[in-house]
Amino acid sequence: MNQAPENPAPRSRAWLVGLLILALVVGLGGGLLLDRALLAPVPGATPAGTPSPGTLDYSLIDQAAQIVNQNYVDRPAVQPTALTYGAISGMVDALGDTGHSRFQSPAEVRAQQNLTQGSFEGIGAEVEMKNDRVTIVAPIDGSPAQKAGIRPGDVILQVNGKSVQGQTLDQVVSQVLGPAGTPVTLTILTPSTNQTRDVPLTRARIVLHNVTWQQIPGTTLADLRISEFSNGVGRDLLAALDEIQQKNLTGVVLDLRNNPGGLLSEAVTTGSAFLDGGLVLKEKDAQGRITDTPDDPKVPTTKLPLVVLTNEGTASAAEIVSGAIQDAHRGTLVGATTFGTGTVLNEFPLSDGSALLLAVEEWLTPNGRVIWHEGIVPDQAVPLPVTADLLIPEAEQGMTPAQVQASGDDQLLAAIRILTSGTPTATTPTPK
Repeated sequence: MNQAPENPAPRSRAWLVGLLILALVVGLGGGLLLDRALLAPVPGATPAGTPSPGTLDYSLIDQAAQIVNQNYVDRPAVQPTALTYGAISGMVDALGDTGHSRFQSPAEVRAQQNLTQGSFEGIGAEVEMKNDRVTIVAPIDGSPAQKAGIRPGDVILQVNGKSVQGQTLDQVVSQVLGPAGTPVTLTILTPSTNQTRDVPLTRARIVLHNVTWQQIPGTTLADLRISEFSNGVGRDLLAALDEIQQKNLTGVVLDLRNNPGGLLSEAVTTGSAFLDGGLVLKEKDAQGRITDTPDDPKVPTTKLPLVVLTNEGTASAAEIVSGAIQDAHRGTLVGATTFGTGTVLNEFPLSDGSALLLAVEEWLTPNGRVIWHEGIVPDQAVPLPVTADLLIPEAEQGMTPAQVQASGDDQLLAAIRILTSGTPTATTPTPK
């Protein structure tokens, strides 16, 4: 599933469904906005014909292109590649699958491939167009965006002092991007407080350390965080679990907060590390056929009691893992309802290196629950105070138990209470 095809056949990607990475380079996108009700016909243009069912009216498209080419006043803006990409983007946008199915320029294809390999350049935030506003889905651990206090749900209002109202997602992203070491200032709205602030950022090259863990000070518990499901996460997770068990720790807090997802294969490996058989997910195609994806019997399974932390930035592959653990009653989910990303994107490569990402299947939890637009509701809803930061393993090094308790991370503290209270949170898995 994760290998490049030898021909232009579709490639299945379980990537951040609907999320656009603020990485180094993004190509031109968006559509054409006509602000006049009437347009004069182009002399000699071919009249639009009536296409057969399921076929595009190419003569109409060609007519529109001729009108733009011959009449648009800003001549430098009439770039064939930009117009072609804009037309393709508009066609995919017309499907109504906002934030999910999309067109990717060659640069965007390369950026996504770089991300799956664990590094990229940018401010380190994932965004989506939500209710006509460019919304932060999740900042990435250690990124400029996270260090600057950008949170899930924040809205980008301006880039370098210029309003982004009415712009497409691609247009906004292209303004945010730039080489590592260069500055950009975002004007951010936090809807929960209705406060607006300017956030200066310096773009950086970000190397992702997607699996980290630390013994929580004052406990015999491991805080095990997966920040993203990029290539190799399953391998790193198993190594971390082996270290945790060698230290004779008594429980695991699996932190999937602000995890925007990633590769499906890595999610299956992760789910298999905690499940004692059964399914990790179901996939439903356009005809309603459902395919079961079982856990991998070759993956060693931990018996340690488990609490999973989720929030509004938990998306895609992270929701698959959360839903599988919840359906199996393998652990307690604590935090907030997840983002609600639930489609399988197939990548259809185009001849110039660009690609169409189209939703061709929908993910369901093992019990058949819908994830798309619904999210995974935690077993215990614990809000995080607006002023509190997520306490991640790197930050816990050198902290005292009192500092952990005073951190303000109520979700992590709730997980600690559950695992130290003797409340059953796990079944005992049978050997695979």
